[in-house]
Amino acid sequence: MSFALARKQDTVDALRGLFAGAPALAKLRLWCFLTLASHPQGRLSREDVNQLFHAVLPEPLDAVLKRLRDLGLLVWDATAQDYHLSTLAHQVQALLAPLTSAPQDDDELSGLLAQVAGAQQLGVVDASQLQHLHAQLARLHDEFADAIASGSEARLRLAQPRFDRALTLVDKAGQALSAIIGDHGDNARLEKAARALGQDQARLLSMASQFTRALQQADRLRVTLGSTGLTSSDVRHWLQHHQALHELIGDALSVGVRPVFVSQHDLVDVAEGELERDRPDPERSMGLPPAVQAEAGSLDILSLPPELGHLVNLFGRWHKAAPAEDDKPHTLADAVLNRRFAHAAYRMQLMPLLGDRQAGELKSQTGELARAPWSLTMTTTLVKTPDTEVAVISEGHFHPRPHPRPAAAAGTTPLPE
Repeated sequence: MSFALARKQDTVDALRGLFAGAPALAKLRLWCFLTLASHPQGRLSREDVNQLFHAVLPEPLDAVLKRLRDLGLLVWDATAQDYHLSTLAHQVQALLAPLTSAPQDDDELSGLLAQVAGAQQLGVVDASQLQHLHAQLARLHDEFADAIASGSEARLRLAQPRFDRALTLVDKAGQALSAIIGDHGDNARLEKAARALGQDQARLLSMASQFTRALQQADRLRVTLGSTGLTSSDVRHWLQHHQALHELIGDALSVGVRPVFVSQHDLVDVAEGELERDRPDPERSMGLPPAVQAEAGSLDILSLPPELGHLVNLFGRWHKAAPAEDDKPHTLADAVLNRRFAHAAYRMQLMPLLGDRQAGELKSQTGELARAPWSLTMTTTLVKTPDTEVAVISEGHFHPRPHPRPAAAAGTTPLPE
């Protein structure tokens, strides 16, 4: 099929050019093209074209004629000063001719059957045409089979005219199918497609008896209501076309009822789910299980790195030791360096916590570090260290921080500073 489409690339381009653009412009091009194709004269002068499309303004008409010339559908003969359609235009017109016919209920089948039967009479039948017809017959068979399986009288009555029409069309095309099988025995692909169509025809004919039995079953289920002549089907049809069924109750109920209809497929799904649902075994005891001694366990708590505790202890020792007059202030290196770069980096990251109010409210080692009575002053100067893993460190000094003033007692007013 891809090879066949590649061979008809000029036809595909012509169709794309006709339908490209806005819907109104595409409709105008299509109307002008089909009108020119249906005109009995083979050649038309520009005066004849203007008279033929007298209802179209000159500018849109010139645009349409130019598009048809660019697509190779319309040829302008400069010598004779007239227009004529090309061979490609006749091929495109044959494809678009069904658009001008009145719509029918069996357009999807009658068009394909007419195409196959006409091609058989002319001897130009192709396997692709038979394959399209085979696919359409298969779809119709599935649609009619669903209507029969539903058991719905409404669906059966709705599908019956289409089914009868399909049987009539297939029966009329049976002679053409037989002729195709007899005349193209040397073409294996064409013969195989024709035999598949014969099988589809046999399936539709065998379905006729099933259709009749389904309608008879629906008639048997119909109930006559009294001597009025009304049947249950009449009542069903009237209920289906009623605008508001809840209004039929009137004032019988204090609260209005709006019915909710569930399809049979939904009911089947709910029923299957209910049947397949796990239920407790009635033979098993429904009491509580016997008491069992709980096993000993352990609760794992996230612990902080030990370097935090060491730093808190270091600040505590500095605070307890009485400072002498000649003692130098503690430096940043004294608190951070600990013979390993990882420990020094971690302690350095903890320095901003000193004096932090939010961290000081925590009841943990982090809070103890924030409440330590020391403040750090750092400069931008780098100081060399004797440590083997840290070469230089920022210069900084620790100074004792005064204790916070105790809160005022309840009922007293603090003095202004």
